[in-house]
Amino acid sequence: MEIKLNTPFTKEALKDLKPGDNVLITGYMYTARDAAHKRLVELVESGKELPIDVKGACIFYVGPTPAKEGQALGSAGPTTSYRMDAYTPALLDLGLMGMVGKGKRGPEVVKKMVEHGAVYFAAIGGAGALISKKIKTSEIVAYEDLGAEAIRKIYVEDFPATVIIDSKGNNLYELGREEYLKWKKEE
Repeated sequence: MEIKLNTPFTKEALKDLKPGDNVLITGYMYTARDAAHKRLVELVESGKELPIDVKGACIFYVGPTPAKEGQALGSAGPTTSYRMDAYTPALLDLGLMGMVGKGKRGPEVVKKMVEHGAVYFAAIGGAGALISKKIKTSEIVAYEDLGAEAIRKIYVEDFPATVIIDSKGNNLYELGREEYLKWKKEE
């Protein structure tokens, strides 16, 4: 069963999600990768205002290809999330509630996620062309000079993702490994 979620996220909306839950997200998200995250955190550290409102927001770690005619964006496959780990805790402290990418997250990120009730989702790597069909609008809102890595505000409808780390810190990658080892031992 897929769970429908709407952005902006709230702690209440995310609190019952479990690792492995499949979700369909509708609403606005931001796209950003490591260069944009670095700039955002530099602003935070200097006490300046961010060009985006991260409170309740979901950031999709993606550097999409240019849009073809009739599309909001081109291929939009997730990028490796740990590249944002140095910057993510500061954004979680400002109210970021969701992140979409692929791969593991570091312990400091998970600790901050639990502290703030945030969730980490995975999108399917290699399915960027299919994912882009769920993106209905796209507008560059910051750092246009970064090209594909500029921050975009996108509107998504039924964007498919899987809960990897829930708001309590339970991690599908760890749980899945434990389950596999248990199954292997019984074999």
